[in-house]
Amino acid sequence: MTDAFTAPGRFFRGNLHTHSTLSDGVLPSAEVCRRYAAQGYDFIALTDHFIGLYGYPVADTRPFRGAGFTTLLGAELHSGAMANGELWHILAVGLPADFAPGHAPDFAPAEGQETGAAIAARAAAAGAFVAIAHPQWSGLTLADARGIEAAHAVEVYNHGCAVGSDRADGFGIADLLLTEGRRLSLIATDDAHFTEPDHFGGWVMVKAEENAPEALLAALKAGRFYATQGPELRGVALDGDAVEVACSAVSTVIVQGRGSAAVACHGAAMTRARVPLGRCAASPWLRVTVIDAAGRRAWSNPIWR
Repeated sequence: MTDAFTAPGRFFRGNLHTHSTLSDGVLPSAEVCRRYAAQGYDFIALTDHFIGLYGYPVADTRPFRGAGFTTLLGAELHSGAMANGELWHILAVGLPADFAPGHAPDFAPAEGQETGAAIAARAAAAGAFVAIAHPQWSGLTLADARGIEAAHAVEVYNHGCAVGSDRADGFGIADLLLTEGRRLSLIATDDAHFTEPDHFGGWVMVKAEENAPEALLAALKAGRFYATQGPELRGVALDGDAVEVACSAVSTVIVQGRGSAAVACHGAAMTRARVPLGRCAASPWLRVTVIDAAGRRAWSNPIWR
């Protein structure tokens, strides 16, 4: 992945997974965008459920763009069935407004519909940034995840799934795919429906030269971002036999690698840490987690060695 911390530009805060009254959210699109802008977000992707029940919506949020706030068109795609018999959930951010529907009349698998892998590939070919949504909540198997070859990312934290079912995690699937050589990035999102406190809990910080849809989308595809619940990452770099981390004040810095490999550094209000690779030295990839005194986390994208 391209290094977000040395690339030109600045970081922009964005949510990549949100719903409105165009599908099963409770707020109109304009109000969802207004709330995110008021909360200090730089951009949002409204990703309503792309099924026939709701008329296959790709929300037109272009009218809600303004000074300091922009939007990316997108949808949460559904098709085929996973191993557990339930419908696929695949995020597609940067979809064209006229993205062709498949055959997904509702939230149940239908005879003859395209597979999840096929609709993900169609979305990527149409220019979208594609992510495997909420693996733990979906009951995703590793074999399921392997099949989505067009994915750019795995949703590793989903705030709505944390609040509503305590199934927010995607790291188990992500780390196994990384170990198999898949060069994936890691996103945190809200999946906000505004039916419960499922908003403003997880986001991405994207490094781009301007807060414009094309620049943000290119940065997402290149992995120039990190995911967070609040802490800031200001630098993550491999330096010989250690990883150098700069961040906002945190209590823990962890470097993770293949299998059980991990090395942790603990302290008080740390803003810099040099973490020796130790058991991570043989891993082909590394990633970093920081944890602040309130238990909030931020996660780097993988570093490939």
